[in-house]
Amino acid sequence: MNRIIVWSITVALAGFLFGFDTVVISGANEPIKQLWNTSPLFHGTFIMSMALWGTVLGSLFGGIPTKNLGRKKTLIWVGILFLASALGSALAQDPYSFSFFRFIGGVGVGISSVAAPIYISEITSKENRGKLGGLYQFWLVFGILIAFVSNWLLKDFDGANDWRWMLGVEAIPAFIYTLMVFTVPESPRWLALHKKDDAAALKILETIHPNGGADKQLLEIKTDLKVSTKSEGLFQKKYSKVLWLAFFIAFFNQLSGINFVLYYAPEILEQAGLGGKESLFNSIAIGLVNLIFTFIGIRLLDKLGRRQLIIIGSIGYIISLIMVGLCFQMDLGSTLTLTFICTFVASHAIGQGAVIWVFISEIFPNSVRAYGQSWGVSVHWIFAAIITLITPFFLDASQGILKDQVWYIYYFFCAMMVFQLIWAITKMPETKGVSLENLSKTLIKED
Repeated sequence: MNRIIVWSITVALAGFLFGFDTVVISGANEPIKQLWNTSPLFHGTFIMSMALWGTVLGSLFGGIPTKNLGRKKTLIWVGILFLASALGSALAQDPYSFSFFRFIGGVGVGISSVAAPIYISEITSKENRGKLGGLYQFWLVFGILIAFVSNWLLKDFDGANDWRWMLGVEAIPAFIYTLMVFTVPESPRWLALHKKDDAAALKILETIHPNGGADKQLLEIKTDLKVSTKSEGLFQKKYSKVLWLAFFIAFFNQLSGINFVLYYAPEILEQAGLGGKESLFNSIAIGLVNLIFTFIGIRLLDKLGRRQLIIIGSIGYIISLIMVGLCFQMDLGSTLTLTFICTFVASHAIGQGAVIWVFISEIFPNSVRAYGQSWGVSVHWIFAAIITLITPFFLDASQGILKDQVWYIYYFFCAMMVFQLIWAITKMPETKGVSLENLSKTLIKED
């Protein structure tokens, strides 16, 4: 079991780069706006959301290399993309080259959110799939925390070039991750289904099941292949249930407002009366809460189950978003506002944050898992990109539509979370403790 944990942790480190890369821009937001004198439209499109459009591309097409090259080789290329993005963004001399390298990093994020959760789900047992799959999210939020800490430490480090250091420091973990991922084996399911290498697959399965059961697991994989590969297309009637499940968990993840809060944390905290370097420091509090409650959520994934955590998180979302809106509307003070923003982040971490990547990676059958993962995460990133792109139109200090009535944004996200709660109670199945092959039999209706 120890080797499984080491492999899972290594691959999940892609989540660290994911979290760091997507949130580190929050510290560079205002300096870049001043340096290149960008308009809200240009800033939202080319500076803040460009990485997310790269993520959309990476997630839409990430299933192709994940299936054809294999999980391991794909993850190696992910590390290379992160490395190139970090160095290129830090050295950019104009907004266009900056946007290009942020886009490259976004492609890495998108592909990693396809390949890494799939890999972990395929090398773990059904009893530990939630806990080990949740490592991706744990490292993701740890990356977010370190990005906030790094931004705070590098503020006033090199004057006008602070933002370059903030973005460039990511090259260090990207290089280390790329070397580490060479040490993990390929997914046994990919070896059996796509390379037709049963011997190599069995060897890895024997590590996963040291007390016996590897032969039985391989037989289940091969049997599942015969049943589910009559047609390789993802968009078929028999897959409609899992397609909708992946769509809604991804849709609600972003309509909670989590990326709105994380990407624009310093700006939001300045509106709450916590300005300058203090806003960067208080962003660390958000990142720390995110990390602690993600850890709690991961510990509960295989105990309470995925569905129960979404329900708990939804209730927390609703309460905290109402209170954040009231804090802004009634000017209840910066401390109370920060408290409820942290409550909101905790609700996300213990619910959607802990569940989404595990849930999407396990509901699709073996034969279309890579493409199914691409579908789910691309929905997630399309809505993340749209929200990040349009936020300056609402939040910009001089031209924002709701700059003086920001509470309406929180009330909107709250209403979305009421719908998520209804969906979780009425439509979401429980997947804990069920093998991937048995889940396919339950969720996929053959004609």
